[in-house]
Amino acid sequence: MFFNGMPGGMGGGMPQGFPGGMGGIHGMNFGGGMPGGMGQQREPADTTALYKVLGVEKGASATEIKKAFRKKALRMHPDKGGDPEEFKKIQAAYEVLSDAEKRGIYDQHGLEGLEEGGGGGGGGMGDIFDLFGGGGRRGRGGKPKVATSVFTVKATLENLYAGRTCTLAYKRDAIKGEPRKCGTCKGQGAVIRQMMIGPGMAQQVQQACPDCVKGYRCTMRKERVEIEVRIEKGACDKSKIKIKGRGNESPGAEAGDVHFVVQEKKHKVYQRKGADLLLTKKISLSEALTGFEFVVTTLDDRRLLVKSKPGQIVRPEVSPGVPYVMAVDGEGMPKYGNPFDKGRLFVLFHIVFPSDRALSADAVDRLRRALPPPLTHAIVGADPDALKKFDVPDESDGPEEVHLRVVDHDAFGTGDGADGGSGGGAADSDDETGGRGAPGGQPQCAQQ
Repeated sequence: MFFNGMPGGMGGGMPQGFPGGMGGIHGMNFGGGMPGGMGQQREPADTTALYKVLGVEKGASATEIKKAFRKKALRMHPDKGGDPEEFKKIQAAYEVLSDAEKRGIYDQHGLEGLEEGGGGGGGGMGDIFDLFGGGGRRGRGGKPKVATSVFTVKATLENLYAGRTCTLAYKRDAIKGEPRKCGTCKGQGAVIRQMMIGPGMAQQVQQACPDCVKGYRCTMRKERVEIEVRIEKGACDKSKIKIKGRGNESPGAEAGDVHFVVQEKKHKVYQRKGADLLLTKKISLSEALTGFEFVVTTLDDRRLLVKSKPGQIVRPEVSPGVPYVMAVDGEGMPKYGNPFDKGRLFVLFHIVFPSDRALSADAVDRLRRALPPPLTHAIVGADPDALKKFDVPDESDGPEEVHLRVVDHDAFGTGDGADGGSGGGAADSDDETGGRGAPGGQPQCAQQ
């Protein structure tokens, strides 16, 4: 007689070697749950993942959830350079948490409760489960679902601009023939074995059934699969192409899905961010001042003649540290899901100045006459109040003439400083701080 996988019932009638029935069993080990339901418990559902995606507490109000969604969605939108998969997660989390009924089910049962359709909230939740890594999810009819297989498909910017259909091949675990339920383990996939651990003492252990695969007798093999995949126009780097039910097979389970992750190849000319493209272009100083024109080859092999407007001047910077950038509307990447709407083509200019002594005296004179007059310069660094404290030479003597030379910007601050008149630099000082300047090897300034 078998009861829940244990021979001999629960108390009396135990096999020889189990003194006193259940009370005399020593060192019982059921390996995390016995076949037939004995000791099998479902792990607690995760009911916090969606809240973490939006960055709110589980008890957040509807207003707080809405505000957090808008803030994250604006920052993570693919058109602004955000990750498309993360953006989908934000949308999916808000879809659940903004619906009072779905939120109630999720708070009690997690994503599985939503997928099972409890309380009418399970419609179309399969994609949400995929987004949040439903490795243990169940398929149709309550069957467990095999984990998703993930592959990478490389695509050029030209592919992503125009869209591309390609045939991809991969290998998967496939079932050969019709699986039959195993008679040895009664379809449980595991059997109970008795192990003698001493005189009059035995231990029951659960082991994988040696005659089957997860409760079924079948033959598994590696199968080559070729599948046609369509990369849509405007698809982003790391976006996913999902194929249902074409992944690994396992007896007694629904076949897994396949995800192809798009990997954008680096382009020689263009940089991409969202739906915008960036082109770096060198022009001469003459072109920057008097106008330029050049031809650009687009990602769909068209030719664009890019010209400046009459009188337009290209500057090295708009303001200190801010590059001078121009853009052409509608010549960027197609927007995913709306390929007829395109982003912008940005052009970042690098102005190539003439080399030293490249201009003749006559050319310099003509430039001075052609260009706007020079600025009127005040005395740089002059502080009248500070100058009163010193004996300043009469201005009638005129300033001393000096010439600048080109140096590396990183050299600023590397010159030797004064040490108060001792004749040595900061590196020569030897004081209580450790023999060479300030603690940690940093030089000190002399105090007056």
